[in-house]
Formats: sequence, structure tokens, C-alpha cells
Amino acid sequence: MNILIADDERVIREGIKRTIRSIYPDYCVHVAASTEEAVKIMEEQSIHIVLTDILMPGMNGLEFMRISKRRYPYVKWVVISAHSEFAYAQEAVRLGARDYLLKPIGKSKLLEIISNLSLEIEQDHKLIKDEDRLRSSLKYLREGVFQRLASGYNLGNLDISQLIEDHQCFYLILLQMDAGDKNIRIEHFIVENVLTELIERDGSGFVVSYDRQSLLGLITLREEARLESFLEDGRTYLKQYLKTPFQMIHSGLSYDINTVPQIVTSLREAVNSQVLDLTPAKGSGEKAIDIALQYVKEHYFEDLTLEKIASVVFLNPVYFSQLFKQKTGQGYKEYVTSLRLEQAKLLLVNSKLKVAEIAERIGYQDMRHFTQMFRKRFLVTPTEYRQQLNNGTY
Repeated sequence: MNILIADDERVIREGIKRTIRSIYPDYCVHVAASTEEAVKIMEEQSIHIVLTDILMPGMNGLEFMRISKRRYPYVKWVVISAHSEFAYAQEAVRLGARDYLLKPIGKSKLLEIISNLSLEIEQDHKLIKDEDRLRSSLKYLREGVFQRLASGYNLGNLDISQLIEDHQCFYLILLQMDAGDKNIRIEHFIVENVLTELIERDGSGFVVSYDRQSLLGLITLREEARLESFLEDGRTYLKQYLKTPFQMIHSGLSYDINTVPQIVTSLREAVNSQVLDLTPAKGSGEKAIDIALQYVKEHYFEDLTLEKIASVVFLNPVYFSQLFKQKTGQGYKEYVTSLRLEQAKLLLVNSKLKVAEIAERIGYQDMRHFTQMFRKRFLVTPTEYRQQLNNGTY
């Protein structure tokens, strides 16, 4: 049994791993601190169960589950969340999550879920194994044949009659990303899943990785579907998830599969002459800031640089800073400072912790710096504030 735990909090993922291994020592438990790491593991391992946190750097857990379910339909999903995120539970269930764990995670509940899911997996293991093998074989064969065709290579004795029959008229869609030197494995994963979902919605076809920076889609639309709507939705969804600049263009309607190499050459020439698109989708910025605010509230005591939080929601730091101020009326740093100091006031009132302990608990390693920030905001030191409360002055 292969289990994947995706959570950016090391203590959570390692704790879950230890608990599972203590009862099921033969299970192989993988851990990932981000969705990018999780995607890599799922591509390399045959994962049976995924336990994913909702808020993680990059893509959030619900989106990770939504776009992964198409490629891995038999994986059992369990969502992990903090109490204040419970509103996400309904969405998790809608997307197919088998259960929902609230932090702090109870050992008995966790083991009950793993036990129940393990039993289900054992019962349908053979069917899943056979179908997965067939699906993977067909996918790799199709990709290999189409990539050779698109590159203009000789197909030899390969039979493409079924491809011709299925796509008597079709469009080609080329998506190219500006990868630079970075690894864009997760970007390929996102593009393939988003476009495949839209292709299945509007007709038939498939998406393949063409080279390191490009993916190529072939689609035959249903009579009532429109290419313009397909492209608009594709750009909208991809702008929400990709932080890599990209451009997506399409061919005209074609009727001969043997013309694919010439069409691909024309598309590549066209896309290289255009400016890559990094404009966020309408409405996606506001959603990103909502997620960022939730993340900050849950992790305010950590080292929360603007760059880190921008990466959590897949936004450019400069653009994130602008959106954040529009949404909250405060600069990012000012917002985090205010949140921390308000938490400090609560701890000064409701706990017997020392001032140094409170400073550390809200994210300040230097007590003197914490005292200076507190006095600047409230015109008294933390100690004076506590004393005035005890004397009834406040």
C-alpha cells in the first residue's frame, strides 16, 4: 500500500507518517511539503491514498485533488484542515474526498480511515491494476505516435486508422511556456489536466507534452461547442494556476491528420512571434488574496515574507502586493504586524506566559524588537499593558 501525505507543516506530515507506520509497518508512506513535490511522487509511484492539507504553497489542496482525479481516478483522497477552514469541507466532499480530518488529528480517527480505505483498495485492487495498466499503455502509445507524427517523423508500419476515424475534422492547440532554467513538471501537469477536462467537456481528443516548454492538444468539437469558448475557458483556468508566462494559440479547422506536421510548424512560428501571457484571470486575484489571508491567519507566527505568501497563491510578488492592499486597505507587512500584535494582546490578557514567550509564540524571535513594535502601536510596552489591565486602568 502506497500512501502520500501532502502538508507544508513538517510536524503534521511526519506525525501522520509515524502513526500510520506504527500500525501498518509494511505500508510505504511518502511525504510532500508542497503540491509540486506531491505531483512528482504521484508520477513516480503508484499511490493508493492521498492525505492533503488544504492550504499549501503553490496550488491549494482542493485544486490539487480536482485536477489530479482525472489522471488518477482510483486514488482515495482525504482532506486535512484546521478548524477555521471547515467551510471547505463541503467543497472537498463535492470533489470526491472520502473523509475530512480536522487538526489536531486524532490517532484513532486517522487509523480508522486508513483501515477502511485499505479494505476498499484490497477489494478492487485487481480491477484497478488491470485498468490502470491498460490506460497507461494506451496513453503512452498515443502520445508516442502523435509526437512522432507532429514532429514529422516516419511512422513506419504504425496503424493510425483509428486516429483518422475519430478525428475526421479537428483543431490543434499549442501552448508554450517560458520555462527559463526551472523545472516546470507541475506546470505540464496542470496544463494537461485542465485542457483534457475542457476537451472532454466540449468534444473528444487529447493533450500531449510536445517538448520541455510546449504541450499540443488535438480536439474534435461537438456540433454545439465553440472553439472560442474553449480557448477563453482554458486561458481563464490556466491563469489561475500557472505562475509561468504562457501563450496558447490554435489552428484552423483541419480535415487531414497527415497535415499535422505542417500545422505544428506554423503554430510554433506563430507563437514565437507573440508576447507570452501572464495577465491574471478576471476574479482570480481576489480569490488568491482570500486564500492568502486564510493562510496568514493560520501561520502568522511563522516567517511570512511577502515572497513566500505570493508563492502560496501562485502570484508574482509585486502584483500580489498591489492586490493585497486593494483588498485589505493595508500593506502586507502592516497587516501581518497588526495581526501579530492583536494576538499578543490576547495572550497578555488570557495567559500567564512571559513576555519573551509571547513574543516567540507570535513570530518575534527578538523580544526587544517585539517590545518596540508593541509600544509603537499601543503607546505602552507589553509589560505596562498587562499591569494596566491588572490594575483596571484599561
